[in-house]
Amino acid sequence: MKPPKFDYYKPTTLAEALNLLEELGDDGKIIAGGQSLVPIMNMRLASPKSLIDINGLEDELNYIKNEGNVLKIGTLTRQSTVEQSEIVADVCGLLTEAVTQIGHVQTRNRGTIGGSIVHADPTAELPLALLTLNGSVQIASVDEVRSVDAEDLFVTYLTTDIMPTEILTEVTIPISEGRQGYSFQEIARRHGDFALVAASCHMTIDDEDQISSVRLALGGVEATPLLIGDAEDLLVGETLSDSLLDQIVESVELEVDPESDLHASAEYRIHLAKVLTKRVLTEAYERARR
Repeated sequence: MKPPKFDYYKPTTLAEALNLLEELGDDGKIIAGGQSLVPIMNMRLASPKSLIDINGLEDELNYIKNEGNVLKIGTLTRQSTVEQSEIVADVCGLLTEAVTQIGHVQTRNRGTIGGSIVHADPTAELPLALLTLNGSVQIASVDEVRSVDAEDLFVTYLTTDIMPTEILTEVTIPISEGRQGYSFQEIARRHGDFALVAASCHMTIDDEDQISSVRLALGGVEATPLLIGDAEDLLVGETLSDSLLDQIVESVELEVDPESDLHASAEYRIHLAKVLTKRVLTEAYERARR
């Protein structure tokens, strides 16, 4: 199928793009990589009257910066660029691991960091990684620039806190110090498919191998990526053990509430969530110990 007709704009500055959004309101839609928007338009699930192509803003919105205590990534940075970045690999291995599991090489070559986060698919890798890493995003409009934490960004299925007249311009991730480990794993029906369930974990441990901090998040089990709060309560100050893993799994089973669809039943998704929880916690802890 082909998309309905639309007006096309290609601004050359961020200010120009924001002015267009302000002028067009709900009729305007940002396009960058197009890996999510174009298929939706082709299926007539979305019919924006105007597209604002921001690929001309590479100078302003395409970058990866290590600023000592935070990693900053411009919204137009391609997923493949993040995947291959030595800066990201050095300070944020979880993000590298998550990006490698997005679709196929062709998808990552066009898809942008900001685009995947804004699309807010609950099974997508980047929203889950951002939540796990306690990241935040910078959102700009004509009137202001504001920062929103990942925990507040995702509202419900395919919906974020970003208003129609705003653009996500930057992703910010705090850089952890000390002994740390991470793991990102997912199960899909075929390579390149959206995950049925995904799990992500980042933790730090002290010199006695006791867990100092941990964030565990799951995708595909709710309308948004889900942070498992009990993981921190149960694990901080402890060394990882089979009994602790069993307690976390019990907590996960009570907390997740997936829906059944043509790809998997709710019961199967709960089973996958429990299996992947054990896997990512174990791998993250072993990596931290090494």
